[in-house]
Amino acid sequence: MELRHLLYFKTVAEELHFTKAATKLFISQPPLSRQIKELEEELEVQLFTRSNKRVALTNAGKYFKAEVDAMFAKLEENKEVVRKIHEGVSGELKIGYISSVYQSHLAEILKLMHQEFPYLKTSLFEVPTLAQIKELEHGGLDVGILRAPVLSEKLKVESLFFDPFVVVIPLTDQKINGQDELAGFLKKSPFIFFNKDFAPQYNEKLMEICQRMGFSPDITHEANNVHSILQLVEAGLGVSILPSSLKKQYAQLKVSFIEFDAIPVNTEVVLAYKESNKNPALTWFIKHYAELKIN
Repeated sequence: MELRHLLYFKTVAEELHFTKAATKLFISQPPLSRQIKELEEELEVQLFTRSNKRVALTNAGKYFKAEVDAMFAKLEENKEVVRKIHEGVSGELKIGYISSVYQSHLAEILKLMHQEFPYLKTSLFEVPTLAQIKELEHGGLDVGILRAPVLSEKLKVESLFFDPFVVVIPLTDQKINGQDELAGFLKKSPFIFFNKDFAPQYNEKLMEICQRMGFSPDITHEANNVHSILQLVEAGLGVSILPSSLKKQYAQLKVSFIEFDAIPVNTEVVLAYKESNKNPALTWFIKHYAELKIN
């Protein structure tokens, strides 16, 4: 059995028409039929039924097609891996990140990376977690900085740190003393938060925190990035609950960050990537990004 036999079978199985398949393969129809016959004889099974000029896959043929499709998909993936290894230090590294990570940390890593790979192009994409997972699975991104859970068998996930939540309110002279007073203040306040469809895990965390404080949040404004949420809070349009690591990133805004230690709910920031991606720049990035701790 040679690779051409599998390619011929795959094409006929897709077209379910020998003449069309032969045209697509740039060969004549009789040799194609002979190649398929040779394959069936070697496998000792019938892969196609032919009646009244109609072609259909047998049950064995359907199973074999799925296996052949997977084999060709793996071959294409391996070809891409080889190209990336070859391009290595002079290609492109596509990095996804969420708006709620400390971006100065990422900038520091990119400076170090440029010293190690001076001819490498790095492309940054601010993409929400669910969209990142899809892009990582299909090769649109090489690595993602996102928040767990990452529900994908195709990706390897490495934990970076656990990020507790804090309450964010407009900067005022009002003093809030204790968790009971904080809960009462939040219960009466409009909330600004991520859209449920955009960040479902975030939304679940918000609901959990508020329910444990004894109320359901009145979400009156929604946004799809943390910058907009914080700007709306600063403008006095409501309050929010966000990861603690944002305090350093947005220290210039006129908002107050209030911790609530009585409710130990946090979110996990992770790196995700395909383990089959052997780009040396990716390997370097994973190692050094995980080592540089966020304080």
